[in-house]
Amino acid sequence: MLMKMSQERGRPRGMHHKRGDFSSLEYMAHISIKYRIDSKVFFDSFVRAWDGQESICENLSIDCRKKTQDNAVFLITEGFKVVGQFSLSKNIIQEINPLKEFVDMAPLIKISNKEKILHPQVRDLKAGMKQISLNVNVIEIPKPFSIFTRLGQAKTVSNIKVMDETGIIQLPLWNQQIHTVALGDTIIVKNAYVVNFRGEPQLRVGRKGQMSVVKKNENQKQIPEKMRC
Repeated sequence: MLMKMSQERGRPRGMHHKRGDFSSLEYMAHISIKYRIDSKVFFDSFVRAWDGQESICENLSIDCRKKTQDNAVFLITEGFKVVGQFSLSKNIIQEINPLKEFVDMAPLIKISNKEKILHPQVRDLKAGMKQISLNVNVIEIPKPFSIFTRLGQAKTVSNIKVMDETGIIQLPLWNQQIHTVALGDTIIVKNAYVVNFRGEPQLRVGRKGQMSVVKKNENQKQIPEKMRC
């Protein structure tokens, strides 16, 4: 019983794929997320390749390299660069987008150091990423609230919102750190990391990270007081 439970741990609920298919779908989901391709669009490109059709998906090419009655090996390339190669069974190809549930598991997919983005933007941030450095603008500072840590310490936190030209993300600030920023400020975070918080990615500056203001909002006095939360 214990062995069976360990084998199923981490799999999407209700799915019973073979180990090889499970690993391939998990890897496909990783590529789908990395290249920001809809899971159904990406999976359908493999179905076309299985049927012997030319299959282009965004900047990726999917080629069915070797095929038997029950199995096929697919090669994914981006130009002259090999993105990945793996096999899928005929049973998987006949399903209706089994990839979706794996993409929904995105926070559980570990992002390797080899795929670290050198100059990330907000749209690139996913749970599991570390050593993040980027410049963002402060657009919302909610009223701080108090929480108690597991050690019984009382701390004040405000989950401020920051943005760049690509998106918006939460950034928790703690205690006196909250009072160092104002609406409209441009800040830089260094050595931050990303977690999944209530279903959304959240940027955090831990003990090894830094947050500082690089440009104050010159029109700060013109912001209505009620907007300062």
